[in-house]
Amino acid sequence: MSKTYEYVPEPALVKGNHNFADITAMVTDISLRPTPKPWYIAFGIANLLLLVLLVSVGYLFWEGTGIWGLNQPVGWGWAIINFVWWVGIGHAGTLISAILFLFRQGWRTAINRFAEAMTIFAVMCAGLFPAIHVGRIWVVYWMFPLPNSMALWPNFNSPLLWDVFAVATYFTVSLLFWYVGLVPDFATLRDKVKSKAGKLIYGTFALGWRGSNRHWWNYEKSYMTLAGLATPLVLSVHTIVSFDFAVSVIPGWHTTIFPPYFVAGAVFSGFAMVLTLMIITRKIYGLEDIMTDDHIEKMNIIILVTGTMVGFTYLMEFFIAWYSGVEYEKAIFILRATGPYAWAYWIMIACNVLSPQFFWSKKLRRNVAFTFVISIVVNIGMWFERFVIVISSLSTDYLPSSWGYYSPTIWDVSTYIGTFGLFFTLFLLFLRFMPVIAIAEVKGVMPQADPHNYDEETGEYVPPRVTVPEPIYNKTTHRENS
Repeated sequence: MSKTYEYVPEPALVKGNHNFADITAMVTDISLRPTPKPWYIAFGIANLLLLVLLVSVGYLFWEGTGIWGLNQPVGWGWAIINFVWWVGIGHAGTLISAILFLFRQGWRTAINRFAEAMTIFAVMCAGLFPAIHVGRIWVVYWMFPLPNSMALWPNFNSPLLWDVFAVATYFTVSLLFWYVGLVPDFATLRDKVKSKAGKLIYGTFALGWRGSNRHWWNYEKSYMTLAGLATPLVLSVHTIVSFDFAVSVIPGWHTTIFPPYFVAGAVFSGFAMVLTLMIITRKIYGLEDIMTDDHIEKMNIIILVTGTMVGFTYLMEFFIAWYSGVEYEKAIFILRATGPYAWAYWIMIACNVLSPQFFWSKKLRRNVAFTFVISIVVNIGMWFERFVIVISSLSTDYLPSSWGYYSPTIWDVSTYIGTFGLFFTLFLLFLRFMPVIAIAEVKGVMPQADPHNYDEETGEYVPPRVTVPEPIYNKTTHRENS
């Protein structure tokens, strides 16, 4: 004898009674409809900020790095802080796209395209700072191992050179990964756009995609290969960035906890930035059925976990300094909490350690407005983390007689603000002309993608009915056997 039990499926990743055509229309309509006026306003503001960046960098090339607040003993200032911050922002995209893809997390499909674009634009902003802070920009190519008549070669023992290769490799693989995922959706736009210019441009980027079995086979193989290449880069890039500090002998930097500490912080800040942009985009373009509250909750859980990991490393830094027995290490961490930069340290603690703890509450994890505020707070805190690491250690090193207080100039601030202009200019162009959501991948996680659960006649999702045999249990026999 058996009973029939109703199968209880997991919550749908796409809300609403949408079919494949609805998803295609929702996403492609963003690129194909006339440009809305708010987009022009946002693009104009982003271009003004970009102009601020161009003026700041142009004046830097003309006058030199003396226009920044660099002094003795603080030889590194906002440039290295902003570099590390932007590289951290770029971590979430590859993690969402590559690692979650390898772990077959279907919920990533609604946000991976978006996060990948954010990664590429953030790495572009980060790569700007090593190029402009070298001073003599016209010989920046000396950072690369190029054969030359002077037989000059970069120092391969320097982690600064490791940064060049790590970030360049990360950018290249991320760009290829992003583009391969775009190919099927470029073909969709090619087929739907009306203008000849649009068909030519989208058709060129679609590489002749027709959706044949062979095309899908090559696509899946390429996507899997690039995901495998990108996964170790998620861990290696910020590990190498942390070596900029960890291989030195400066108090507060010379510690082996930096690689996992930096990686956790990068994922933490990257997910926060994805949430910030995602919440705005889904509201403006009406994508709440695809980028759902369930996605926001899952991302908030990751922010809670990584934020707690970052808080743990803050405590471990104090323990390591005490356990080392080195007086300079002990002093630098006491000074961070009580010295001239204590204000920055406690802002960092409040933003990075305390604010994510609100996400223990399921109600707050699903509160969109609250999540938006916390996502901004987290990235403010992560910027101050880099500020504390760089400035506090350099300004209060071994000799108290050489200590100094670092203050940025207007050119430090304008260069940093200007990179937001570069970032949002590129991001707005992406929103306007490219599919914001991976159409083909979202369709793959919908119930209609499984032919066993889809009734083609009614167009309805039919949950499977699972027949489970009733367990044989006889009370009399059980008592006799016992």
